[in-house]
Amino acid sequence: MSYFPRVWKVSQIKMVPKPGKPPHLTSSYRPISLLPVLSKVLEKIISARLNQCLKDASTIPDHQFGFRKNHATVEQVHRVCEHIREALECKKYCSGVFLDVQQAFDKVWHNGLLYKLKKSLPHNLYLLLKSYLEHRIFYVKINDSFSEFYEINAGVPQGSVLGPSLYLLYTADVPESDNVMTATFADDTAVLASDENNNLASEMLQSHLDKVNKWMKDWRIKASATKSNHVTFTLRKKDCPPVKLGNEVLPHQSTVKYLGFHLDRKQTWKCHIQKKRDELNQRYRSLEWLMGRKSRLSLENKLLCYKTVLKPVWTYGIQLWGTASQTNIEILQRFQNGVLKAIVNAPWFTRMDEVHEYLKMPTVREEVAKLTRTYRDRIVNHPNKLATDLTSNVPTRRLKRKNIWDNIDQ
Repeated sequence: MSYFPRVWKVSQIKMVPKPGKPPHLTSSYRPISLLPVLSKVLEKIISARLNQCLKDASTIPDHQFGFRKNHATVEQVHRVCEHIREALECKKYCSGVFLDVQQAFDKVWHNGLLYKLKKSLPHNLYLLLKSYLEHRIFYVKINDSFSEFYEINAGVPQGSVLGPSLYLLYTADVPESDNVMTATFADDTAVLASDENNNLASEMLQSHLDKVNKWMKDWRIKASATKSNHVTFTLRKKDCPPVKLGNEVLPHQSTVKYLGFHLDRKQTWKCHIQKKRDELNQRYRSLEWLMGRKSRLSLENKLLCYKTVLKPVWTYGIQLWGTASQTNIEILQRFQNGVLKAIVNAPWFTRMDEVHEYLKMPTVREEVAKLTRTYRDRIVNHPNKLATDLTSNVPTRRLKRKNIWDNIDQ
């Protein structure tokens, strides 16, 4: 019947307070959308058919890694880093822009989305999704109080199963250029252009940004120029000329955060490792009463706290930042040494190799080799050609720097 029950299209909004924010401001709360369970069950069934249609028609571009099976952030950042590394090896300037899309999921234009659904999907599936999007309402619940009902006129449903797939379809036709690399993960977008001349690198990038800006205006998507970043990746002293998004000049930075990675100008990973060390110090200070020398927890539970709370912070993306110099790697190794000594309450003169052997904990370098080997085995059989190509690129090796695959044989 191509009909989605209206009673299943009512979402309850719960307001979760942000820590440390004044309670009298609406911006101090994070809205969480709760949908009926039966709605999500039906969405799960529809999602299997929708994703199969998108896969058969190759609707989602290869450069989009968000909300896709077997696609992870590490592989997307690896693509960006590989492009930067090749530019550095060839003595080029790499001009990169990292766009910040404002309220990407909440501002999806319904008429535009329906147009793309009708263009890309079978008619019966289009009618069902049309019924799914229309006449959606929400209300806010705080304690035992309820607000009035309001209609949702834009955006993909928050907290839904179909929302991510609908957003990917809506942004699937983002412009691409032959001389510009595009990397998207949901709404996080990076575009990079490289050339031996810094002016030409920015000109190529600017030409592509003009296409992206026009596409955003046509489909009512807005990116924040002040929150977007322009970075010049090079070993030289000069910067690439500034670029614009529309009429606004994008701020130029020496480092940028993309998908949890801090990318610096010369790709040394020094900034990223230092940020991780600062985060680890902060977390450990709050947990020292559980993991420190005076804690009454058993050794097994102390080690469990470290493996579940602290270790994931520095192992995220270790396949990429593991190519950093030994000096930078030692920053994290020293942190692990201090925590492990506190866990076993070892005196200062205890050898660290004895502590690692006793706890059966690998060093940072050993973790780099192990996880890089697992990562290579995974992307060799990756369904996306852009990811499998990462294993076949042969570095020129002008610079005396490690390649990611060198970590396996160390």
